[in-house]
Amino acid sequence: MSKKMKASYIEAFGSPDSIKTGELDRPEPGEGEVLVRVQSAGVNPVDSAIVRGMLKDAIPSKFPLIPGWDVAGVVEERGYAARRFSEGDKVYAYARRPVIQHGTFAEYIALPESYLARSPEKLTQEEAGGVPLTGLTAWQSLFDAGNLKKGDVILILGASGGVGTFAVQFAKWKGARVIGVASQKNHDYLKELGADDTVDYKENHVGDAVEKIVPAGVDVIFDCSRGEALKQSMNTLIKNGRLVSITNRNPDRRVDIRFEYVFVEPNARQLEQISELADNGYVKAPVSRAFRLEEAGRALQEIESLHTRGKMVITP
Repeated sequence: MSKKMKASYIEAFGSPDSIKTGELDRPEPGEGEVLVRVQSAGVNPVDSAIVRGMLKDAIPSKFPLIPGWDVAGVVEERGYAARRFSEGDKVYAYARRPVIQHGTFAEYIALPESYLARSPEKLTQEEAGGVPLTGLTAWQSLFDAGNLKKGDVILILGASGGVGTFAVQFAKWKGARVIGVASQKNHDYLKELGADDTVDYKENHVGDAVEKIVPAGVDVIFDCSRGEALKQSMNTLIKNGRLVSITNRNPDRRVDIRFEYVFVEPNARQLEQISELADNGYVKAPVSRAFRLEEAGRALQEIESLHTRGKMVITP
């Protein structure tokens, strides 16, 4: 096997146009690690933030730097003491490491086997590659931070994006009433995912529209958007309601609101639960577009628009 691989990478922070595609050294699996042949890598807003250097003060980086924190692929080699998986197993993972350097926009990545879970059998590997970061973000936001329960009413802002797509499905599976906020063109999409009600943020004051749907208020607001929707809808939360955001660390809010900001953490056990839901028909992972490695810069430009639907992936 060649000790080189094709990858998309940067040699300094810059715009998505600065991404190069070429050959780099193929990683070798260390103790407790496996080498994964990448079949799909999800594209997320954080990938663009990494390229632009917006996380450099929070997480150390080294160059050449390969972006990408989502992966689905096949176990190619096992390092010493790595025995959870066999060569040829289909796996997926949220691949964030303590240092940003060896990402998933490449043909191979070496990861601790503790990061990995078996890919959902009912999803294609292309679809599975778009699940880990956004799926875990939605899971940890709804259930760990938001304590979402059966019978709750949840308002999801940015419901048609990558994280929102999974949040709608997880909340519906849990037995909550789901109100999804997105532009009108995405309302049928949200209904297909399981949303009970939809609100067009472009044509409505979100708070007024939600009050008409549920005059008694909502139990949980999950904010995975930017703009005025959160400010407009804050007063729809019931007393002691729960607010969870992945975009705003400290929003203006009433003193009785319980708030948590979520920055997703790797969790293979939760990925296994998501796989089980997908295999039982509760979760879809719609891919709106697949890019080649050579198109990584274009993929990041598109994700920066914050108006994508479902997931975009890169397939080496």
